Amino acid sequence: MIEVEQLQFRLKSPEETVQLGARLAEHLEPGDVITLEGDLGAGKTTFTKGLAKGLHINRVVKSPTFTIIREYKGRLPLYHMDVYRLEDSDEDLGFDEYFEGEGVTVVEWAHLIKDYLPEDRLAITIRLIDEDEREMTIEPIGDRANSVCEEFRNESISD
Repeated sequence: MIEVEQLQFRLKSPEETVQLGARLAEHLEPGDVITLEGDLGAGKTTFTKGLAKGLHINRVVKSPTFTIIREYKGRLPLYHMDVYRLEDSDEDLGFDEYFEGEGVTVVEWAHLIKDYLPEDRLAITIRLIDEDEREMTIEPIGDRANSVCEEFRNESISD
């Protein structure tokens, strides 16, 4: 297997962020974990809306800031976590059950629970360039994540 370097994308609108998430979702399988990092307003939830769209989820995706975890049903279940409020907490909410479950898990502010994260994951960072423009970096960590990135990169090149 070819080791894939980080993938970088320049996104010029929220719509492009949603489209990229939807395209990535086509390559995801049960047990895949995506971590999302970025400042408030960077587009983490917007990207997750795109993943939901690509997973054929028809419900409105909202940030789970106050509920910590939201679950959505689609082609695969989507487990959307926002662990921002868990900072300085040793509380384990059964993360392994989600990470090893039948769906795709997305974790916003993942660095706050780094000790619980699986070794294999897609680590995505979204950086604000200006009001509309974002830079997204996708870093594969582990064999499965590397395969997803390789497939996604090859699809992006052929488009």
